[in-house]
Amino acid sequence: MCTQYAMASRGGEPSVTANIPLQMDYETKVFPHTGGYGRYNRIVVVFSWFPNFAVMLNLFSDVFYTLIPDSYHCKPDPQLLPSAFLLSNFSRQGYLNLTIPWVNGTGLSHCELFKYPPNTSDFSENVPRERVSCTNGWEYAHVAGLQSNFVTEWNLVCSDYWKIPVQHICFMTGWILGYIFLGSLCDWLGRRRGFLLSISLSSLLGVAVCLSNSAVAFLLLRLSQGTMLAGVFVSSYIARLELCDPPHRLMVAMVSGFFTVFAELLLPGIAVLCHDWPVLQAVATLPLLLLLSYWCCASVFPESPRWLLATAQIPQVKRSLQEFTIRNGVCLRDEIYPGETLLSEINSAYGDDCQPRYYSVLELRRTRVIWKNCLILSFTLFIGTGIQYCFTRNLHSYSTNFYFSYFLRVITGALACIFICLSVNRFGRRGMLLLCAIITGLSSLLLLALTQYLRGGLVLVLSVVGLLFSQALAMLSAFFACEVMPTVVRGGCLGLVLAAGCVGMAASSLMELQNNGGYFLHHVIFASFAVLSVLCIMLLPESKRKPLPDSLKEGESQRRPPLFLSQPGRDNLPLLCTRPPLSEYNPDNYSRLVSATRRMLTKDNLPYRIAVPTHSALLSDSESQGQDNETLRDVLS
Repeated sequence: MCTQYAMASRGGEPSVTANIPLQMDYETKVFPHTGGYGRYNRIVVVFSWFPNFAVMLNLFSDVFYTLIPDSYHCKPDPQLLPSAFLLSNFSRQGYLNLTIPWVNGTGLSHCELFKYPPNTSDFSENVPRERVSCTNGWEYAHVAGLQSNFVTEWNLVCSDYWKIPVQHICFMTGWILGYIFLGSLCDWLGRRRGFLLSISLSSLLGVAVCLSNSAVAFLLLRLSQGTMLAGVFVSSYIARLELCDPPHRLMVAMVSGFFTVFAELLLPGIAVLCHDWPVLQAVATLPLLLLLSYWCCASVFPESPRWLLATAQIPQVKRSLQEFTIRNGVCLRDEIYPGETLLSEINSAYGDDCQPRYYSVLELRRTRVIWKNCLILSFTLFIGTGIQYCFTRNLHSYSTNFYFSYFLRVITGALACIFICLSVNRFGRRGMLLLCAIITGLSSLLLLALTQYLRGGLVLVLSVVGLLFSQALAMLSAFFACEVMPTVVRGGCLGLVLAAGCVGMAASSLMELQNNGGYFLHHVIFASFAVLSVLCIMLLPESKRKPLPDSLKEGESQRRPPLFLSQPGRDNLPLLCTRPPLSEYNPDNYSRLVSATRRMLTKDNLPYRIAVPTHSALLSDSESQGQDNETLRDVLS
C-alpha cells in the first residue's frame, strides 16, 4: 500500500510566516510527486466530460424550441364568411383559397384572412373583400423533429414574431451573466463547489421549464437556467485542464469538444422521439439530474489541488495531494522520502499560520499583460461566434431544408476539433489561431464581395470553409484563454472571454429582430473585425508545452515570442558572447539535502558504524604513550 503522505511534516522545519506566501512551482515541484497525469487524474478527466454533454444538450435544444414551421396559415373563421356560405359545397383546398389570401411566391398568407360582406352570395374574386388579421389562431405544419414547440404553443408568429429573437437574446444574456459571475465564484469558492452549486440550480430550473405555462415564464426560466448552465460549463472546463500536464491538455479539451458534437448529433433523433417540447426539455434535464450524484461521490470531481495551492489553503492542499498520490499509486521510496519532503517544503514556503488569499477579476486593473491577453482572446472568440451567422445564412439560401444546414454545421464542428488536434500541438497555439483568423476573414470578404458573381457551388464551398475555421477560431480562443490566464483568476478571466463569445451569438438574434434588415452591415463589421484580429493575435504569448501560470506574477511574466524562429547561426558574434552566470544558491535543493541527511542519520541501520571499545582501558594515558614510543624504536632498529 502506498503510504507516501501518511506521515505529517515534523516540527523544527523552517517556515515562512509572512503575510504573503512564497509561490511553489506546481508543475515541476508538486505535480510529479502526486503521480503526474496518472490513473486517478485520467478518471477525473473522464467524469468531467459528461457535464459538457449535458450542458450542450440543453443549449442546442433551444434551436428546436424556437424553430418556426416552414408552412403555417391562419385558421379559417366562419364568422368572417357570409351567412349563405355552406362548407359542404367546397373542398378543403377550395375552402382555404376562399378564406385565406394567396401571396405570390409563398403560398397562403401567414397572417391574414378574408372578411366578406354579411349578405353576399358571390364568392368570386370580384366581390369586395376586406383583409383582416388572424382571429382564430393558426394551423402549423409539423416542426422539424417536434410536433409542438415554443412557437406553436403560444402562437409566436406574425405580430408576436419578435418574441422569438428576444427569447434567444434573453437565453444568451443568462449565459453571459453566468460566465461572468459564476466564473468569478469559482475563484472564490473553488471549482468543485462552484460546479455543485451550478448543477443543482440548473437541474431545478430545468424541471421548472418543463412546467412553464406561459411565454413570459418560459423566457424567465430559460434565462435563469442559462446562467446556471454557464457555471457548470466553465467550472468543469477549468477543473479538467488544471488536472493535466502540458502534453495532454489539448487532447483533453478537444475530447470535450467531441462530446459537444455527439450531443448535437443525438438531439434531432431525441426530438423526433419526444414529439413535444416539454418532453424534450425533460429528457435534456435528465443528464443534469444524474450529475447530482457528484455531490455524493467527491472522488469523481475533487477540488483542484492547483487552485488550493495557488490560494494558499495549506491544510486542504495537503489532504488533496495525499488523496491524489494514493489513488495514483505513487509509492514511497525509502531512501529519500519524497512525499514527506514535499510536505516539508510546502510548510517551509507557506508556513503553518498562512491565511488563504482569494482573487477576483478586479485584480486585472493592476495588470497589463493578463488584461491584454484577456481582451484579445475575448475579441477573437466574439468574432468566431458572431461571424458564423453570415456563413449559415448562405447555407439557408442554398437549401431551405433545416437538417441540411444543421448537420453541415455539426460536421464542420467535428472537423474543426480534428484540425485543432492535428495541428495545434505541432505548430503552436498562436500560429494556428492566426491561421484560423486569416482564413475566416478571407472567406467572409470573398463572400461579401463576390457572392453575386459566383456560382452556387462556390458560395457553398466558401461558406463551409468559413464556418469550419470560424468554429476552430472560437474553440481555440477558449482553450488558449484557459491556458494563459493565472490560476487565481482563471475562472473570472475565462468567464469574461466566454461571455464575449455569447455576445457574438446574440448578435444574430439582433439581426432577426430587425427581420434581417442589417445583415449586410453585420457581415461587413465582422469581416473587418476578422482582419483586425490578425494584428491583435500577434501580441499574444505562446503556451505550447508550458506550465499553466498560477499567480498574477507568472501571468504578467508571459512574453510574446517571435512568430518565425530565427536561424541557429544568425547574429552569432563570438567577440560579443558573454560567459553564462554561475549557478546561484538554490534553497529548495538545500532543504531537500538537509531533510534527507537528517533522516539518514536518524535511521538505526546506517551503512557504516564507528566501533567503540566496550572494555575499560588497562593502561593509563602516559603508560600507553610510553609503550607506543618503545614499539616505534623497535621498528626503526
